[in-house]
Amino acid sequence: MEFLLISLLNGLSYGLLLFMLSSGLTLIFSMMGVLNFAHASFYMIGAYLGFSISRYLGFWPALVIAPLAVGAIGALVERFGLRVVHKHGHVSELLFTFGLSYVILEVVQMIWGRAAVPYRIPAELDGPLFALYSMAFPMYRGFMMAVALLMLGAVWLLLTRTRIGLVIQAALTHPETVEALGHNVPRVFMLVFGGGCALAGLAGVIGGNAFVTEPAMAAMVGSIIFVVVVVGGMGSLAGALLASLLIGLIQTFAVALDWSLLGPLARLGVQVAPGDAAYRLLSLTLAEVAPILPYVLLVLVLILRPRGLLGTRET
Repeated sequence: MEFLLISLLNGLSYGLLLFMLSSGLTLIFSMMGVLNFAHASFYMIGAYLGFSISRYLGFWPALVIAPLAVGAIGALVERFGLRVVHKHGHVSELLFTFGLSYVILEVVQMIWGRAAVPYRIPAELDGPLFALYSMAFPMYRGFMMAVALLMLGAVWLLLTRTRIGLVIQAALTHPETVEALGHNVPRVFMLVFGGGCALAGLAGVIGGNAFVTEPAMAAMVGSIIFVVVVVGGMGSLAGALLASLLIGLIQTFAVALDWSLLGPLARLGVQVAPGDAAYRLLSLTLAEVAPILPYVLLVLVLILRPRGLLGTRET
């Protein structure tokens, strides 16, 4: 029982981190129609800035300063980059953000080097939150979950209960009317893009020390967040949350259970010789195939429900 509970909590914590990372991309796409290929790169910038700031000011100031800095960088990218290429269509936007991801990667390597940096969990959060018999749940994972839930609540309140949120949503569907009322629509889009990048930066500050902060971290999570966005439904924040939790639980339980088909087949009396071609395939454990499970889920969702779990538009 304790094994299932700890695995469930680990899966939820990983899923909430994925949601924190993918929520910014979902907001940007739903509000602006821009599929930002460089979104994971802003996650990486957040992790590296969090590492550098925490060395001088501590982790808690870094938790505030780094996402704001990443958001400012994202706003500048929108103002002087995306806004210029927007008039040339979505293909130009995709190519711009694709090239930007490589520029960010090279800049990060020039500043911080190619090796992983020693970005560690703060001492006050380094320890077990609680223990069940011989299994402990880390305090930092509980902190990650709390921050993700607080961020979800803050974004929902901002979009549905504030004047700024109403202006943002109105600018998406009726930009001419919003501009006629005296609002600067391009500035609204710049703030949305910067805000989405800031959410990725926040995920980087929290996830960078929980995992590894290195130049390859953007490539490792970049494809996963697009799986989350597509599976959940393009532009659906609730769908991104559902898909993140689902993928987090699938991968966590696959690694924790580590089953293969050889055991059940042997109990059924089916013997497979080690030299057979099927032996290697049947001997694969869930832990070995865990990295491809999100993409299997993506294919299944696209076949059965092309608009995603909670999406309203075709992907």
